[in-house]
Amino acid sequence: MSALSMGAIDASASALLTLLDWLVVGVYAAGLVLLGVLMSRRRVGPVDYFLASRATRWPAIGLALFASNMSSTALVGLAGGAYAIGISVYNYEWSANVILVFFCVFLLPFIIRSQTFTMPEFLERRYDRRARLHFALLTLFLNIFVDSAAILYSGSLVGQLLLPGWPLWLIVTILACAAGLYTVLGGLRAVIYTEAVQAVVLIAGALLISIGAFSRAGGWHSVMSSVDPAFTSLIRPSHDSGVPWPGLLLGIPLLGFYYWCTNQSIVQRMLSAKNIDQARWGALFAGILKLPVLFLMVLPGTCALILFPHLTRPDMVYPNLILRVLPAGLVGLVVAGFIAATMVSISSMLNSASTLLTLDLVKQFRPLLSDAHVVRIGKLSTAILLVVAVAWAPQLQRFPSLWQYLQAVLAYAVPPVVAVFLLGMFWRGATADGAAAAMRWGSVLGFLLFLVNVVFEWTHFHFLYAAPILTVLDSAILVAVSLQRPERVSALSEATMWTLEFSRSERARLQYTSFWKDYRVQSAVLLVLTAAIVIIFR
Repeated sequence: MSALSMGAIDASASALLTLLDWLVVGVYAAGLVLLGVLMSRRRVGPVDYFLASRATRWPAIGLALFASNMSSTALVGLAGGAYAIGISVYNYEWSANVILVFFCVFLLPFIIRSQTFTMPEFLERRYDRRARLHFALLTLFLNIFVDSAAILYSGSLVGQLLLPGWPLWLIVTILACAAGLYTVLGGLRAVIYTEAVQAVVLIAGALLISIGAFSRAGGWHSVMSSVDPAFTSLIRPSHDSGVPWPGLLLGIPLLGFYYWCTNQSIVQRMLSAKNIDQARWGALFAGILKLPVLFLMVLPGTCALILFPHLTRPDMVYPNLILRVLPAGLVGLVVAGFIAATMVSISSMLNSASTLLTLDLVKQFRPLLSDAHVVRIGKLSTAILLVVAVAWAPQLQRFPSLWQYLQAVLAYAVPPVVAVFLLGMFWRGATADGAAAAMRWGSVLGFLLFLVNVVFEWTHFHFLYAAPILTVLDSAILVAVSLQRPERVSALSEATMWTLEFSRSERARLQYTSFWKDYRVQSAVLLVLTAAIVIIFR
C-alpha cells in the first residue's frame, strides 16, 4: 500500500465531506444538545443537580465512565502516541483495569457509604478541612487547565481540518458553548445520559476507522510485518523514551490511581449510583469496554505509520484517519462522534469543576446558602470555568504533543494526592497535620522538580520516574509529621478506612449472591482478559 501524499493530507478536509456528511454532523450534534437540555427539567436540589439524584444504574455508569475517559483528548493522544512511540501507550489503558479492581475492593465502598458529594469532602472526613481545600484547588486547576483545555484543543483539530479558514479560538468557543449549554441547565444527569449515548457512537465510529485503516494499509499481517517490532510491543526496555517498563510498573499505577480513584470527574459518576453494587458493576463494565481500545483506537495509529508516514505532528493522526479512510456518509457519522466526544467530555469536566467550586469552596465559606442558591452558583461557576478553559485551550498548540502535555503535568502535580489517599486508606496513624504537610510541601517539590527536569532541563529522567520519586518523598513527609504529632482517630475518620472486619462482612454479605452478580468474580474475569492481551502483545 503506497503512502498518501502529504499534499493530499494537508488539503482542505472540508472538501472531503459530502452534503450527507454535513447533514449527519449537524443532526447528531443538535440531537445531543437537545437530549442534554431535555434531561434538565427535573433539577430541584444539589443532590439532583450534582449527583443525578443518586439513582444511576450500572450500564449508564459504565458507558459514561468510558465516554468520559475516551474523550477527544484520548482519541487524539492514543492514536498519536501509537504513531510516535508505539502501542506501549495502551499500557495506560489496560493498567486502568487493575486499578479499577483495586478501587472496587478497597476504596469505592467507603466513598459510597459516606454519602459525600465530592472527593475533597471525603478527604476532609479522613483528615480535616485543610486537606479538602488543598485537594479541591488542585483538582480545579487540573480540570480546567489540563483536562478541559486539552479536550477543547483536541476537538478543535478536526474543526480546523473541516473549517481551515476559521481561527482556533473560534472553533474552541463554539464547541465549549454547545457543551456548556446543557451542562449548565441539566447537571450530572444530562452529562451521564449524553455520555452513555456518545459511548455507543464512539465505539461504532472507532470500529469503522479501525476496519478502514487496516484495509487501506493492506491488512493485519501487512501492518504487523511492515512496522518496527518495537512499535507493536507493550513491554519496553528501561531506556525506552515512551513507556519504559519500570515506569509501567511504578509510574503508571500512581497516575492511574489519581485518575480513576480520586479524580472528581470520574468518581462523580459512581457517586451517583443507586447503591454500592451498581457502582461496582458500572466501574467493572467500563473496564470491559477498555479492552478493545487497543484494536479500535491504538492500532489504527500504527496503521497510520504506513498510510501517513510523514506527518509532522502526531496529534494529526486521528483526524486524518477519520477523513481519509472512510466512505461518504460514514465520515460524517464519525466526525459527528468525534465532535460529540469533545462536547460530552467538556461537559463532564465542567460539571465536576463546578461541583468542586460550589461545594468545596463557596459553600465552605457560606454554609447557610439555600439549596436553590447552591444550584444557581453551580450553574454560574460552570459558565465562568468554561470561559477560563476556552482562553487557555489555544495555548496547547505551543507544546510538542498533546500526550506530552497531559502526562507531564499529571506526573508532577498528583503525587501528594496519591500519597495522602493511599496512606490514609490503610494506616490509622496518618494524621491531619501529616496530610496537610504532604499536600503543601509535595506541591512545592513537584513544582521544583518540574522546573529542574522539564523547564531548565538540568536533569533528563522520564516523567514516569518523577511520579514514584515524588510519591515516596510525599509519603515520607506525611509519615514523619504524623509520627511527630500523633492524633486520636475519630469515628468519622475511621469510617473512611479499609479494615479486615469490613472485608469479612463483605464476604458474609456476598455469600448467597449469584456468582454472576459477585463483583469479585467479575473482577477476576476482567483481570484474566486483561492479562491475556498483555501476554499476547508483550
